[in-house]
Amino acid sequence: MRLTVVLLAAAVMTSCTLGPDYKRPIVHPPSQYRGAVPAAAAGADSLADVQWFDLFKDPTLTQLVTSALQQNFDLRIAAERVLQARAIVRITRSNQFPSIDGSVDVVGTRISQAGANRAIPAGVDPDVAYTEAGFSLGWELDVWGRLRRLSESARAQYFATEEARRGIVTTLIADVSETYLALRALDLELAIARRTRDVATDSLRLTETRRDRGVATALDVRQAEQLLRIASGQIAGIEREIAQTENALSLLLGQVPGDVPRGLELDAFQVPPSIPEGLPSALLERRPDIRQAEQELIAANAQIGAAKAELFPRISLTGFFGVQSRALADLLTGPARIWTASAGVAAPIFNAGRTGANVRFTEAVQRELVVSYQRTIYTALREVSDALAGYQKTGEQRSEQEQLVEALRASTRLSTQRYEGGIDNYLQVLDAQRNLFQGELDLARLRQQELGSLVQLYRALGGGWDPAAPTMEPT
Repeated sequence: MRLTVVLLAAAVMTSCTLGPDYKRPIVHPPSQYRGAVPAAAAGADSLADVQWFDLFKDPTLTQLVTSALQQNFDLRIAAERVLQARAIVRITRSNQFPSIDGSVDVVGTRISQAGANRAIPAGVDPDVAYTEAGFSLGWELDVWGRLRRLSESARAQYFATEEARRGIVTTLIADVSETYLALRALDLELAIARRTRDVATDSLRLTETRRDRGVATALDVRQAEQLLRIASGQIAGIEREIAQTENALSLLLGQVPGDVPRGLELDAFQVPPSIPEGLPSALLERRPDIRQAEQELIAANAQIGAAKAELFPRISLTGFFGVQSRALADLLTGPARIWTASAGVAAPIFNAGRTGANVRFTEAVQRELVVSYQRTIYTALREVSDALAGYQKTGEQRSEQEQLVEALRASTRLSTQRYEGGIDNYLQVLDAQRNLFQGELDLARLRQQELGSLVQLYRALGGGWDPAAPTMEPT
């Protein structure tokens, strides 16, 4: 009956929780992103709603991303950190409940007959030996909510760690996609360089034949040789970049450096006809880094309550129930039973202002994380706007470059015809071929940049994971 009364009293006393309850800071996101098309920005649909494997629909890229999600080192490290944070939640939460320990002690003592105790009669054996076994109980009553605030903080830190893992997933998908697109762009550049080398080889052979017939000069031969050397040197440089890009992609995949399988050609990648950006307010729930920043803020907010609770007394219950006997045969008998129970109160009297300073420290940390949370949101808005500008303007630049390449091809044909007709010298042909070669290389890079900016926009909008998926609760 007494135990029941104590437990009921403890339950009533632990209903108080010090410190502020968390409220999300007020943020006023704009109605639409800078650079967004007004008609598209009116809807809530977002490019980030598209699953990552539907963004480009390249089975090889899908397989590479899948492998990276299974084997990437950073992602595996993040997963272990989530498990660590989850264990910390259980450790912290356990302090809210009573702890019961079992113990068995065998004690033997001998008191000096010639020592300080003169009350021992002569001939009395002062030796004492006994066995004690039982259960001890310890319980801190969470009167002011200190332990509950610590549990709340640990739980928020666990969720922040999970959001950090999701952020790595989003970044990893973008990194693998961008590196793969860069690799396919280098493959296209290599094909252009080899095609140019073949054209230069044929031109050199033709020019040498014309020189032997007295139609061309030695200068024409040397000029024809220049394009061949330019293209051959470019091939070596591109092959070096391909090897280094494959090595970088292998590391993202969690594999030793090696060859990387290829899928669609760069020209075969299709971009969506329209890009829905969605609403800026949706970033608060979609972006893992924003969600992580908010969970860290929740954790810091809870720490204020834990610090304030240190200003008040701690109340603890302790007890022991067991048996004690000099003879093992009597250990489990009724007369051998023992029990003790106590309640203790410990209050801070003087610690040179440490407790108050700790409260001010936690409040300052919380205010700092409010600013950090707001900065994370504004950074996300900037990244989306940058990606929108990059995608739109790179697309325009790529379109203009395509027309330039068509003009350069026509110029090359005309220059060749005029040279063969004896109207111009070979220098005009060489300039046209070099300009065409560089123009085609620039076009390949712009195509890769346009696709890469689409990936960056997808990542900036929070794509790559399902924001509606339930978060696993720590148990």
